[in-house]
Amino acid sequence: MIVLIAPEKDIANEIEILHQLFKEGLQYYHLRKPEKNYEEHVAYLNKIDKKYHNRIVLHYYHELINDFDLKGIHFQEQKRKYHIENPSAYFKNLNMYGKTISSSFHEPEVLKDCYFEFDYHLLSPVFTSISKKGYEGKGFDVNHIDKVIIGMGGIHSKNIQETLQLGYKGIGVLGGIWNAKNPVESFVQINTVYKNA
Repeated sequence: MIVLIAPEKDIANEIEILHQLFKEGLQYYHLRKPEKNYEEHVAYLNKIDKKYHNRIVLHYYHELINDFDLKGIHFQEQKRKYHIENPSAYFKNLNMYGKTISSSFHEPEVLKDCYFEFDYHLLSPVFTSISKKGYEGKGFDVNHIDKVIIGMGGIHSKNIQETLQLGYKGIGVLGGIWNAKNPVESFVQINTVYKNA
């Protein structure tokens, strides 16, 4: 599986590009916009064709899962530590039937020891980040962990094979798409390489 993380700050023609990415087969779009408030999240989702809503995973304002037919929700590390201690209380008012729950990790052993059963886990940084300066890759090998782990950090078409050999069940991309001259072409190339890996 390929997970695409939203650009933190809006970019030109973002929704138009996103629609093209969905048409090219993007299945997991993580909506991560830390500077957007609740109303801005609603406005952003309303710009996206409803037929693609079931491919969108929320990082913020998880309660929007009740108002939009989205794919699921994602816990960033701090939020996971804070809420997953008492999951029944957190999920009580969320309509999570048939939805995915995922989380971010930065240490393989923490991921391995996490008792909560997430549908998939983002682990970073595998390679040195394209979008975050000074975010050095750690080359984590996760072959010993029996969980669905998506490798993130510095992923591009030339290191997909290496990522999968390290035991990842999928890849997460951000800078490899959004920093490209042509994000759609870049996604098509990454998707093709991934399918053939």
